[in-house]
Amino acid sequence: MKDAKNVTITDSEWIVMRAIWTMGHATSRELIDAMNELEGWSASTTKTLLHRLIQKQAVAQYGDSRPFTYKPVVGEKESMAAAADDLFDHMCAMRAGSTIAGVIQSRELSRADIANLQAILAEKAKTAPEEVQCNCLPGDQTC
Repeated sequence: MKDAKNVTITDSEWIVMRAIWTMGHATSRELIDAMNELEGWSASTTKTLLHRLIQKQAVAQYGDSRPFTYKPVVGEKESMAAAADDLFDHMCAMRAGSTIAGVIQSRELSRADIANLQAILAEKAKTAPEEVQCNCLPGDQTC
């Protein structure tokens, strides 16, 4: 698999990738039909997005003739982690905790997810600083 940190996926490409990850592999016809039903996209829109994903090496095309099969080259979990890291790299470190809390409050989580988060937070609390420092500007300036 390709390192997901090296692949930037647009919002529309995420939709196509989620379909390919869910299916495991798909023909262009299967993707065109799925994207039309899900998003109302034309065949040319889906083909354009597939072409972009191939160029980015997020998806590989297999087969010598039509129908081609498309398979993911980047993993779903790795891509989600890379996108989350990218988001947090763009915000003040002091805001990470409240942002994570907001995400947790706004999403449906299973009991297993919650238990996992509680265990991670309990372990993290053992070495957590009293306050996270601002990383926006060098020096003594803080948010």
